[in-house]
Amino acid sequence: MDEFLEVLKEREIGKILENVSLKKYTTYCVGGNAKYIVYPKNTQKLIELIKLCNYRNIKYKVLGNGSNTLFSDSEYDGVIIKLDEFNELTMLGAQTIKVGAGYNLMRLALFAAKKGLTGLEFASGIPGSVGGAVFMNAGAYKSDMGYIVKRIKVLTPDYRIITMTNGELNFHYRTSFLQQNPGYICLEATIGLKKGKKDAILSVMKERQEKRRASQPLEYPSAGSVFRNPENGFAGKMIEDLGLKGLTHGGAKVSDKHANFIINIGGATANDIKTLISLVHDTVEENYGVDLKIEQEFVNWE
Repeated sequence: MDEFLEVLKEREIGKILENVSLKKYTTYCVGGNAKYIVYPKNTQKLIELIKLCNYRNIKYKVLGNGSNTLFSDSEYDGVIIKLDEFNELTMLGAQTIKVGAGYNLMRLALFAAKKGLTGLEFASGIPGSVGGAVFMNAGAYKSDMGYIVKRIKVLTPDYRIITMTNGELNFHYRTSFLQQNPGYICLEATIGLKKGKKDAILSVMKERQEKRRASQPLEYPSAGSVFRNPENGFAGKMIEDLGLKGLTHGGAKVSDKHANFIINIGGATANDIKTLISLVHDTVEENYGVDLKIEQEFVNWE
């Protein structure tokens, strides 16, 4: 791997960090060390990096803001790719925004609101990147990325750069084509919004922020909702009705404020969180016969 590092430096791929704790890069604040974290300068450098990884059989993972990811406590013996440099934003006309995959989603929602554009209010409390939000089809308040994404620019597994339209992205509740085909990497998204009244949009966002603070344990590290809501039901209510609020395992706890949140109350390991997720999942399945789908992505547990 030392030779690999030298090649990355010679090729001027971008900023490189070595042996970095993933606790700093995930909202759960857990995880082992990553051998390398690399920030490619641009698309060409990203392609060079992935080709180098594939040629040398070095594993890699594209990571957004780490807001829906649970890394194990073991070392990630590979490359974490961060697309923070993919952060350009361009207005295409009055109601369409082209934005890089590394752009912060909450920042984008605020930008749109200040422009008097409506449609992104749901994203004002989602701490992810644009690319991660497209990948997960992030959403809230009965809306999601599938309603506003017109098209995206994608890097394919065979290193082509193509454009995929909304219809090709197969958006459904908390999933997309990208999630089902993880070899494809979102580089940028084109988002279509509608004209609205700036003050009204900002008011809705403020009201929802206050509601989140009152109903969600935002003062603790978490990854948001752990489970997708089942059809005709709410995961949080099922968990609460089983008396699982406050259940702990090590430093992980089912939130007393919202039962569909598992929080790091201090010193939690990734294994603490994963064990508690499994316990809650299995208890719900045993009592209700419902196989709750886990929203978080488990990485490096093999």
